[in-house]
Amino acid sequence: MANTVSTPATSATRDALVERVRALLAGRMVREVRMFGGLSFMVDEQLVVAARGEGELLVRVDPQRQDELLARPGARPATMGKDREMGPGWLAVSGPGHADDVQLASWVEIALEHQR
Repeated sequence: MANTVSTPATSATRDALVERVRALLAGRMVREVRMFGGLSFMVDEQLVVAARGEGELLVRVDPQRQDELLARPGARPATMGKDREMGPGWLAVSGPGHADDVQLASWVEIALEHQR
């Protein structure tokens, strides 16, 4: 696994994403866990989303919807390190794919639907 260095800029971007996700999950029983190179949000002990370095959002989705969801802006198969794909049901969404609150809320809702 590649070493990643967190700079103030990447930390600030990730921290801003963390706060936005927290706001969307407010009122739910959420446990925050450091994993996957960032802060993961667990609902009912299942990972829903994670805010990773450089503001990337890791999203757990229904594997049957993966192809459909990969067509959305900023979405790609999630990887560990630089090149090891995490497999079906794991997507990474770059900043442009969750730049506004509507886009981010959509990704969080997709993850919550799968978690249910």
